[in-house]
Amino acid sequence: MEETISLKELLLTLKKRVALIIAITLTAVIISGAVSFFLLTPIYQSTTQLLVSQSKDEQQLYNYNEVQTNLQLINTYNVIIKSPAILDLVAKEIGLDITAQQLNEKITVGSEADSQVLNISVQDEDPQTAADIANTTATVFSKEIVNLMNVDNVSILSKATVTDGQSPIKPQPLLNIAIALVVGLMAGVGLAFLLEYLDNTVKNEQDIEKTLGIPVLGIISVIDESKMEDASSRRAARNSNIRGESVGS
Repeated sequence: MEETISLKELLLTLKKRVALIIAITLTAVIISGAVSFFLLTPIYQSTTQLLVSQSKDEQQLYNYNEVQTNLQLINTYNVIIKSPAILDLVAKEIGLDITAQQLNEKITVGSEADSQVLNISVQDEDPQTAADIANTTATVFSKEIVNLMNVDNVSILSKATVTDGQSPIKPQPLLNIAIALVVGLMAGVGLAFLLEYLDNTVKNEQDIEKTLGIPVLGIISVIDESKMEDASSRRAARNSNIRGESVGS
């Protein structure tokens, strides 16, 4: 026999477990808010832009495929910027006691779509340090590329700056709380249905019909013992009065 679950039963299940769902959701939101505001370290980002342009000799040499050459050149520069040859000099110039690999993890290099502009983005716990790393990397690269590739076609388009009240890019507490709210709500609803599925106790006549597959012919009402005691007391009092009247007559 196939079992069907109506929308009413689903709503009743949610209503019965609403306290559990709310508790799980609130717990997830509180934990997410506490972690986002008090435990996670704010990370700031600064970006410096470089402009890559070809010299006249290069334009004559690659005139037949200038667009493809620009793309290959920019891809090459992306790799060179994050190489130890550049980052070791950056760390030394700023005075950072970190390796090129550690500095590499802070830097992201990308190019604007269909352009010759390179973005050097740096993430750090201190906004000023992030700006210094970005600007120093751009300066060192524009100088060293002359020796590495014998070209002088890189110029700094815009430098990274630190603004008053600069906001960190992560964590984002409101976003984390919103995600925790949705996840907590889903977890609460899922747990409510799971507990309902695992609960095989018989609670009413509808459960008996479902379990046994036979109709219920009658039910036995719940007997309240306190009411029975009150009724017995009243009967005893009446009997006592009747016996007293009989003796009196």
